[in-house]
Amino acid sequence: MAKMFGEKALELIRELHRSSEGTLPPYNDDTLRQVLEEMRALYEENQKDVGATVAGEQGLFAGVQFRHASLERNKRCLLAYLYNRIQRIRTMRWEFGIALPKDIKENLSEQEVLWFNKYSKGLGDYMKSIGDAGLDLTQDMQPPKSLYIEVRCLVDVGEFETEDGTIILLKKNSQHFLRRSQCEHLIRQGIMEHIV
Repeated sequence: MAKMFGEKALELIRELHRSSEGTLPPYNDDTLRQVLEEMRALYEENQKDVGATVAGEQGLFAGVQFRHASLERNKRCLLAYLYNRIQRIRTMRWEFGIALPKDIKENLSEQEVLWFNKYSKGLGDYMKSIGDAGLDLTQDMQPPKSLYIEVRCLVDVGEFETEDGTIILLKKNSQHFLRRSQCEHLIRQGIMEHIV
């Protein structure tokens, strides 16, 4: 079977599309490099044919146009892949807070980790600048029905200090009645669950 231009780039998009919402597949550096190598080869071939056309050779224009369209398609696929990964990482920052779960963090590239850290710092600086004591915008993604909720601890955490200085021992399967603002991040991280 003949190799089609753009197959690897489309594979990146499909891989990201197949992953379920709220997850992030591992950064596919190998396929990304293969796409960039294909793009470099297409560009060099075009440069050679354009040079030959300028020298007076005929019949190369269709090949140049085809390779240029392949280059553009690969570029759009790479940009879509990177943009959608960044969008998912941004959404995860709002869901999980400043600490991403280990299984997600392992799937990020070095550049994505740097972007996440800069985004978190910028968001944190902005939230600190609101009002006198700052405002955590990541809390209460849905308007709360009550200020206090009943939660169950899913893992052993140990001691947890509330805003008023009270220390609570969080053991697996223990239930607590806490302010929503104090436990919402723990719920998002899977440490606690809201008992409805």
